[in-house]
Amino acid sequence: MSTVMFKSFHGFHLVEAYHRAHHEQKYHPNTVVKKFIKAAIVAAVMLFLWNIPSEWYGIDGLTVIQQRIIAIFAFATLMWVMEVVSSWATSVGIIVLMLLFTSTSGIAPFMTGDNLGEPLLYKNVMACFADPVIMLFIGGFVLAIAATKTGLDAQLAKVLLKPFGTKSENVLLGFLLITGLFSMFVSNTATAAMMLAFLTPVFKQLPPEGKGRIALAMSIPVAANLGGMGTPIGTPPNTIALKYLNDPEGLNMNLGFGQWMLFMMPLVALLLFISWIIIRKLFPFTQKTIELKIEGGMKKGRNTWIVIVTFFLTVLLWLTDTLTGINSYTVAMIPFVVFAMTGVITKYDLEEINWSVIWMVAGGFALGYGLNASGLAERAVESIPFGSFSPLVILILSGVICYLLSNFISNSATAALLMPILTVVCTAMGDKLDVIGGTPTVLIGVAIAASSAMVLPVSTPPNALAFSTNLIHQNDMVKVGIIVGMISMLIGYGVLFCIGQMGFI
Repeated sequence: MSTVMFKSFHGFHLVEAYHRAHHEQKYHPNTVVKKFIKAAIVAAVMLFLWNIPSEWYGIDGLTVIQQRIIAIFAFATLMWVMEVVSSWATSVGIIVLMLLFTSTSGIAPFMTGDNLGEPLLYKNVMACFADPVIMLFIGGFVLAIAATKTGLDAQLAKVLLKPFGTKSENVLLGFLLITGLFSMFVSNTATAAMMLAFLTPVFKQLPPEGKGRIALAMSIPVAANLGGMGTPIGTPPNTIALKYLNDPEGLNMNLGFGQWMLFMMPLVALLLFISWIIIRKLFPFTQKTIELKIEGGMKKGRNTWIVIVTFFLTVLLWLTDTLTGINSYTVAMIPFVVFAMTGVITKYDLEEINWSVIWMVAGGFALGYGLNASGLAERAVESIPFGSFSPLVILILSGVICYLLSNFISNSATAALLMPILTVVCTAMGDKLDVIGGTPTVLIGVAIAASSAMVLPVSTPPNALAFSTNLIHQNDMVKVGIIVGMISMLIGYGVLFCIGQMGFI
């Protein structure tokens, strides 16, 4: 659910209205009372898990610090699922709790006693905010900001939509493909808002009694959600999966940016084409032609050329990371330094980076670090017979849980919760997972499931933005969301299984 609020991009008013409505609902008196009750429940559960005898867990040799990490994990789960506060605020809470009660910088009276265990290094907990994956996020945000400032996004939209002509069904396909393409590199919220703004004059040309307006409005969130699968920076769950797959101290699979795109981009293209067939069947056009009139365009000047060259150079380096030896995290810093040194972006532009998503992800990484560095993951592997679990059950269960949770809470929060646990499970299962395509099938499968969750207006910001146009009824969104989501997961897992069997990842 990444959201970037670029004040200069087309459709910003839609994002602003969405956030204003969300804020008003959050601070409604009835909502505040409910949140207070939820917070009390979370506190009670955490304190219970924090203080019960360690023997109750059934994990041999459980230390005090490991037990506290279990309690903090429960705190994170309940806070994210119940949405007591914003996802990023919960992540900050996770990091501070770990620093105060489990680290070498913890409160002295809490860091003494028998069976305490080895404290976490406070520097490593804090370093979660500077993880290489965070740099990948920042690089993606900077590219998006620069493209918006120079009007490159609007110009690309105009140029790319032109070949689709004026036939209504082809225009629908154009919006699906272009929205999907943009969502691979730009926040899906910003992309959805921009493309919906481009649709405004198109809506005026279509008869209100027809279903063409619904088809076009519905195409934007569907494409924005699916398009994010295409690259590691397309949506936070992708980047979180890449983090655990490539962790040198963990799975160390060295999956490259180019490798990811090699199998995920064709998958996205196929899913967008299937979505086109589904949407035009459910909501057929009564008017056969549409004239596209997109206002705005690329600004002239050196900054625009700097952005164009840097954008394509960055993508090229991402695609060839295994050849150049420059990993995707380092490549992400190149546009940042180029735009900073040339004045394309300023210190004021840095305020537009979505720091809330970065904090959200960092909290999830801190949980993962705590599980591993404390030895809790190792203890769990020894005490719980993960090796005897069925690989197929693990695959189906992880996908279903992620899909269900992501329809109601942030898909970033869902991935941050599930990835550390699944990494432990996959490590314990070892070669048994080869029958389903290996560990990447499980972890990347979770990322696919997160992007496939688009049933309700609250499921993703693109859904909420499209719903705010008042052209889509909730039952329309549920119908399309379930059909496209199920197909997306079935085909996505099928692709992962096949490439895993062929040894491509």
